[in-house]
Amino acid sequence: MQLPGMDARVGQVERRFGFASAPRRASSRTSGRLWFLPLAILLVAMRSAAAEDLSALKAQLVQDGVTPSLQYNGDAFGDLAGGNRRGITGTGNLHVQLGVDGGQLLNVPGLSGFLDLLWIHGGQPSKLAGDAQGVSNLAAPAAVRLYEAWLEYNFPGNRFSVLAGRYDLNTEFYHLDSASLFLNSSFGIGPEFGQSGFAGPSIFPDTSLGARFAFKPAPNIVWRTAVLDGTPLNPQNGSPDPFNAGSGVLVVSELEILTFPNNGDAAAAAEFHIGRNANLPPYDGKIAVGAWYYTARFNDLSAVNAAGNPVSRRGSDGAYVILDHTLLRGADASTQRLAGFLQLGAADQQVNRFGVYIGAGLVATGALPGRPDDQLGIAAAMARNGSHFLAGQLAAGQPVDATETAIELSYQSQVTSWLTVQPDLQYVLHPNTNPRVRNTTVVQLELEMKF
Repeated sequence: MQLPGMDARVGQVERRFGFASAPRRASSRTSGRLWFLPLAILLVAMRSAAAEDLSALKAQLVQDGVTPSLQYNGDAFGDLAGGNRRGITGTGNLHVQLGVDGGQLLNVPGLSGFLDLLWIHGGQPSKLAGDAQGVSNLAAPAAVRLYEAWLEYNFPGNRFSVLAGRYDLNTEFYHLDSASLFLNSSFGIGPEFGQSGFAGPSIFPDTSLGARFAFKPAPNIVWRTAVLDGTPLNPQNGSPDPFNAGSGVLVVSELEILTFPNNGDAAAAAEFHIGRNANLPPYDGKIAVGAWYYTARFNDLSAVNAAGNPVSRRGSDGAYVILDHTLLRGADASTQRLAGFLQLGAADQQVNRFGVYIGAGLVATGALPGRPDDQLGIAAAMARNGSHFLAGQLAAGQPVDATETAIELSYQSQVTSWLTVQPDLQYVLHPNTNPRVRNTTVVQLELEMKF
């Protein structure tokens, strides 16, 4: 549901995450097709047929400073009950990536580059589920786009790093290892930030041009700040529109503190490694505090002026705290561990739909005998509408709930070094905070292949 006259950025967010507010239909229906299945089968066949040749070629290129890679994520989705309507669909992402080591290739130590071409295809699971947070973190409008393209330079000593280009801020900001197991979009980045601005910040699927600066004053502390184009897409028609005069910029800053296992090798490996290619060892704990600010003007979600038009507000801001900690660890060199995470976020309620977000979960690694790398997790994400959004909806005579809550149970199985299979179950309470949409139960099966 939308407040009449609400600015176009809300529509952009709806298209981006695929949620809808139409009343649920009683009949079952298939939405889209399982587009990823034929492609997944083809990739597996190609990988099996040419495994040795591909590995040898890639090893030679890596030695020369060029690392090509291919990653495919495919998701089969079914709405079992509730939501907008029952049905099945599928969605997929194909990443064609190229990494460059400037030290090896160009004899410029500290320089690196990265290119990621993304093909998004398939259906929109949230059109079935009717939710707002996004039950699938792969879903987006079908497109082929340049997802990331950047250069990074780490200064001697690896205490300071500068990155410039097209950049997904969620690869470094608002990111927790444990939370990344789950498929709901909110566990990647809270919706109070992920659905902010005109069409979201510089994250999947639409990234912006900008620069990121990182400083590492101690081996376990990193301070990052990024300045990015405030609007990945034109808010009127959804087309790319870099540095439009009305877009302003987005500034985001985060302080991160890590703890590593009581292991001399791990501590040494982490010392003054910085940047996207830091290759840090797995941490035992992480706490990060971040804040963000858009410089553009946004329409208030409820307040109007004397002419009946939305009041224009300068800027939009928010803050978050995220934690990830190992609660239990197996004996000796076992990979068994139990980790817990927490996400807390808040945003300016005058111009952002979601004013508060809380997410939390538990992830067990190696819980089953003989499966040391498999992960089992349960988590919950609660997004609360801001006061101005609620007031605007009620003023328009639209019924609205205060919160949407998603509960997720997921199991990821590492089948081979290059293939993971992940069955997933979610139950969403008050989808899209629309009282007319029943609580929904959805299942997913995701395949991830890396070459």
